[in-house]
Amino acid sequence: MSVETIDQPTETLRDTVTPGGTDWRRVAYLTLLSRALDEMEETRLIPAKKIMYQFSARGHDMAQVLLGLKLDRPQDAACGYYRSRPLLLALGVDPEVALASAMAREGGYSGGRDIGTVFNFPNRHGASALPMCGGVGAQYTPTAGWAQAIDYYRTVLGDASYDGAMAVVLGGDASVASNGFWSALTIATTQKLPMLFYIEDNGFGISVPSSFQTPGGDIAANLASWRGLEIFDGDGTDPAEAERLVEAATEHVRGGQGPALLRLTVPRLQGHSFQDTQTYKSDALVSAEWARDPLPKLKAHLVGRVLSQGEWDAIEREAGAAAEAALVAAEGRDVAPVESVLRNVFSETGALQEMGGQWTKGYVAPAASDVVEATVGQRINMVTAIRRTLDHELSINPRVLLFGEDIGPKGGVHAVTLGLQDKHGSGRVFDTSLSEEGIIGRAVGMAIAGLMPVPEIQFRKYAEPATEQINDAGTMRWRTDNRFAAPMVVRVPGGFFKCGDPWHSQTNEVAFIHNPGWQVAVPSNAEDAVGLLRTALRGNDPVIFFEHRAMLDAAWARRQYPGDDYALPFGKARVTREGDDITIVTWGAMVPRCEEAGATAAEGGRSVEVIDLRTLMPWDKAAVLASVRRTRRCLIVHEDLQTAGFGAEIAAVVADEAFIDLDAPVVRLTMPDIPSPHHPALLDWAVPSVAKIAAKIDELVGY
Repeated sequence: MSVETIDQPTETLRDTVTPGGTDWRRVAYLTLLSRALDEMEETRLIPAKKIMYQFSARGHDMAQVLLGLKLDRPQDAACGYYRSRPLLLALGVDPEVALASAMAREGGYSGGRDIGTVFNFPNRHGASALPMCGGVGAQYTPTAGWAQAIDYYRTVLGDASYDGAMAVVLGGDASVASNGFWSALTIATTQKLPMLFYIEDNGFGISVPSSFQTPGGDIAANLASWRGLEIFDGDGTDPAEAERLVEAATEHVRGGQGPALLRLTVPRLQGHSFQDTQTYKSDALVSAEWARDPLPKLKAHLVGRVLSQGEWDAIEREAGAAAEAALVAAEGRDVAPVESVLRNVFSETGALQEMGGQWTKGYVAPAASDVVEATVGQRINMVTAIRRTLDHELSINPRVLLFGEDIGPKGGVHAVTLGLQDKHGSGRVFDTSLSEEGIIGRAVGMAIAGLMPVPEIQFRKYAEPATEQINDAGTMRWRTDNRFAAPMVVRVPGGFFKCGDPWHSQTNEVAFIHNPGWQVAVPSNAEDAVGLLRTALRGNDPVIFFEHRAMLDAAWARRQYPGDDYALPFGKARVTREGDDITIVTWGAMVPRCEEAGATAAEGGRSVEVIDLRTLMPWDKAAVLASVRRTRRCLIVHEDLQTAGFGAEIAAVVADEAFIDLDAPVVRLTMPDIPSPHHPALLDWAVPSVAKIAAKIDELVGY
């Protein structure tokens, strides 16, 4: 039975809706439904091994329902955590779907791909639940991104339907110690975003007391002097107080007064999860927690005031019957076909996600071509090529927006975005706080909201604090079974330049490739940079766009601008030098070195073919294998470290699929397994040089 299908006589509804707008009958029904589902899982489904993970919401439930019923606009969104099922029921999630998800059945939140409590809810009729992340605190910055998207739609795009919309993030008291919480708090308050932080303080993070998470165990008190943040604090088990605080907090945010933090103290009446025996709590503490159970308080608040005892009993029976009906329906669902787990890693033709990305908002990419315009123009460097492409796409697509540290008036530390804020405004090209977690996390929320965010990570090494958000964004389509996706283009400069160092010169592209769901582009020249960037900006998948520092202004990398319609497909390599004796597979800054080594080898009678992969996910296996089967030799050259570098994947594929065609071993030439050295002499020795490449060519051809 769907929560949305329950009809009541008009008289009853009128009587149970108080002047504050709270439908107490609905609150009672949803709280009792949540309790019935928890009890069913704990006493029947877990013992029967039909559920593998269970997180009881008992104690948290009533306040969540009060909050969820305030989220009634299509532009609202909420993101919670394991104990957020009461909120989901209030948003309209069918209890059958909730139970089917808990049992990992087909058609649930993820179709059995993810833990059953890891939810998502693309709601076409009201507020959506953003895809939950499994890491503590990872929900904060994507919610801040949704809040910033509300502001963008309203102020930049002039969409009045976003007036008064809000984003709500739920977190426990332990989550306030996370990087994500503080990053989102900074974003929301400095930008005055319509965002509500709802902290459910039950006193524990699994077994660790809240005093270990924040001094004194009270985040509301500690944030009392935080500028731009309105604080609401109280008892989440008292129906009247919880109603008042929820109403005040949501009115504050909807009224355009900036973000708010609502801290409600609640008891966690069961363990962190079903397996948690709570032995770290004394008997007296457990008894004190049960004495604060909000359900008896809710009943006392309603019976005799807005409901009779008979009406309460009827509601309880109704909720129990709905839970039983949901269980029957959920158990009737099959497990998803096992081979289906291979689908929806990337976008698929004819299978558009329900929510997220500009395509779901009606975006249609302009006509494009992989043919360079015939007009002759000045050769431009890669910096200018990238800037011109960003400028053009900003001009024709209002959903594109650029942000990162120093990309505004300064134009980026590599000058790629120079002048773009002056032309397109600070609403579309803007600086951010110094938090890579915040940069990528907010991009996730913006992407889900239908924008095309283009965040910049200043240098490759600086992406490490954003690792969790990068992983969560890439896996979103798969783990929600194509319900949600977060297409974006993350610009990442990196690699050596005139010198190196362990902090600014790292490449390590393989780490991005090992995050499922991300496409990875590594252009070696200005023309390819234009074509790949344009494809990424018009696409429907998240993309890492790697801008090699050594190529940004290199003379070799300069090309004529290929035109505003020029776009290249991902997974299509380019043969930059044809040959018959050996195939060199490479990308990025190694391409010109391999070409030069090939020319040197040609003087000695060696015929060298050089393949520039251009994209590493996907990579052009067919082109590499066809070339190797013809030349019968393969040398892989890359700047990244050798051990577990992407060259190892290429070598394995060549060995697997073209072994009998080889006349020599597959060889990799890379940096040694060390960070990038700083002094130019040390760097030149470590990075594959033209001479070293030429020597390897001679060695393999003469094998």
